Amino acid sequence: MPENSPVRFIAHFTIDDPERYRVYEQGFFPILKAHGGRFLTYDDNPIILEGSRPDGRTVLIEFDSSEALMGWWESPEYRELAAHRHAGTTTHAVFVVESPPGR
Repeated sequence: MPENSPVRFIAHFTIDDPERYRVYEQGFFPILKAHGGRFLTYDDNPIILEGSRPDGRTVLIEFDSSEALMGWWESPEYRELAAHRHAGTTTHAVFVVESPPGR
């Protein structure tokens, strides 16, 4: 992978406790922005072309590098906020998609 290539963070989760999720959502964007993350989109009802997935929300976020993403993910302020996500949602998948090497 090229050094410092953009990465996309994809998460899918089911909101089990809307009040706890709201607390997470309210604190989320300032922390993301402080770490250089860009919220690209979310979808609560995507069109499933094949297979199935649990109900819930899928989000897509972009960072300039894996290091920037991990700086956000491991930051004390995000870890503290993430406790509300853990309490209010069931996370099904979280992963990073890196840009392909130049051709």
